[in-house]
Amino acid sequence: MTDMMKIAPIIGVKQIEIREVEKPIPKRGEVLVKVKACAICTWEQRLYLGVSKIPLPFVGGHEASGVIEALGEGVDDTEYQVGQKVALRLLDTCGKCYYCRQGRENLCVEIGKPNRFEKKAVPGPGGFGEYLVVSEKQVFKLPEDIPYSHGAFAEPLACVVNSIEKARIELGNDVVVVGAGIMGLLHTILSKKQGARVIVSEVDAHRRRVAEELGADITFNPLEVNPIEKVKDLTEGRGADVVFHTTAIPEVAQQAVQMAGKLGRVIMYGSFHPDAPISLSPNWIHNSEVEIKGAVSPSIENFQKSVRLLSHKTVNPAALVSEEYPLTEIEKAFQQAVKPDTFRIIVTNQ
Repeated sequence: MTDMMKIAPIIGVKQIEIREVEKPIPKRGEVLVKVKACAICTWEQRLYLGVSKIPLPFVGGHEASGVIEALGEGVDDTEYQVGQKVALRLLDTCGKCYYCRQGRENLCVEIGKPNRFEKKAVPGPGGFGEYLVVSEKQVFKLPEDIPYSHGAFAEPLACVVNSIEKARIELGNDVVVVGAGIMGLLHTILSKKQGARVIVSEVDAHRRRVAEELGADITFNPLEVNPIEKVKDLTEGRGADVVFHTTAIPEVAQQAVQMAGKLGRVIMYGSFHPDAPISLSPNWIHNSEVEIKGAVSPSIENFQKSVRLLSHKTVNPAALVSEEYPLTEIEKAFQQAVKPDTFRIIVTNQ
C-alpha cells in the first residue's frame, strides 16, 4: 500500500485546505526530509490574501527545517545520516544560467517558475507539508541543540546576510533600519554585530521596544517626527552611512534614500506592493556618491553563513517567533500570520 502524507495548499483567497498525497520516495542524489518547522513568510501571506497572483492550488513554505528520514542512492552517507537535523534551501536554482554561473544564484532566471515544481503533486516549494524530497545540495546540517523553529530562520536570515554584505558596514557607522518587522529586526541584529550604531524608524511602539531589546541604540516613530530631519539631527547633519529600507511602501522608500549622507549606501530590501516610482535627483546622486542597491534572496554562500550564525547561536531568533501551530491548524496559523502585530508564525509537524 502506498504511503500517504498531508500537504496544505492555498486554493483561493483566504482559503487553505489539508490534502493527502503520496509520500515521495528519494531518487538518486536526493534526500527525504520530514518537515518539522516551516515559517509563514510575507510572500505566502500575500498569496493567501490574494495580493500576489499565481496559479492555484499552490503549496507554499520555503523557510523550513526538519530531520532526514531517508537517503537516495548515491548520497554521501558519511556526510548525511538518517536522523540529522537540517535546514532546507527550498528556492531551488538551475545552476546553469548566466547568474548561477557567476555565483549569483539568488538572481537565477528560473527561481519561482512553474517548471521548478513540476515533479510535485501540487506546485510550490512544499514546506507546508509533512515530507519533502530535495536534492543533496539543498540540505544544510544543523546541530542537535538548535530548535527546529530556529532552523526555519535559515532562509530569511540568509536573505538579510546578503543585504548586510551589500551595505559594507564599517565599524562606527550610523545605520538606519526603516521598519521593525521581522526583516528589519534581523537587520538590526546583524548591523550591531558589524559594530554600527543602529537607528530604527518604526511606527509601532511594541516593535520599537523589541528593536531596543535586540540591540537598537535609538528608535523613533516617523509619524511623530520628520524622519529625514531626525536622522540628520542624529548624525550632525551628515545623514546615515547605511540605510536599510525593509517596508513595502514606496513613499517610505523615498524617505529612506533621503536619510543617506554622502557616500551612503541605501539597500532596498523590501519588495513593494503595490509598486510605484519614487523621485530622485540625479545631480544629488552625482554629488553625494550615494549608492542605491537592491537585495533579493540568498546565494548558497549566504545560506551557509546563515546556518553557521544560527548553529553557533551568534543569532538567536527566539524573540521573533510569535506562535507555533500544527499543520492540521494551518488555517489558524495564516489568520494569525497576517495580523500586523505578529512576527513569525511557525507551522509544525510532530
